[in-house]
Amino acid sequence: MTQELTNPFGRVYLTIKQDSRNRWIYVNWMGYLTAENIKEGAAAYTETLQKAGYSCVLNDTRLIIGSWNHSLDWVLNEWAPNAAKAGLKHFAMITNPDSLGASSAENFYSNITAFQTEMFDNIEDARLWLRRYSQQG
Repeated sequence: MTQELTNPFGRVYLTIKQDSRNRWIYVNWMGYLTAENIKEGAAAYTETLQKAGYSCVLNDTRLIIGSWNHSLDWVLNEWAPNAAKAGLKHFAMITNPDSLGASSAENFYSNITAFQTEMFDNIEDARLWLRRYSQQG
């Protein structure tokens, strides 16, 4: 099952896929993200994670345009503790190292304490790391 979230202009900014084979939620962010997009998107995939009973998220940010530092405080202090309560334990973040979004991801990675996070520049390595945890049930 795939869920798509759109901005007021009808453009998809987030797809959420429940991967039952790997037992994780795959999220793919794209375009320029507003604070409202981030809050709505994070809430939507956290709810999907909790309903599925999974503990892993594969978070793909390679298609983001620009920084999301405007939401970093909220992500770290509000979303992350709530996501951990919803069951999130392992979070693989894929970034494009040459993008402005990568600096936001680095700030997130340096400050996150609610769950285990690793950063990757390709999806294959992220999947390999996440599979070590997702199959534990």
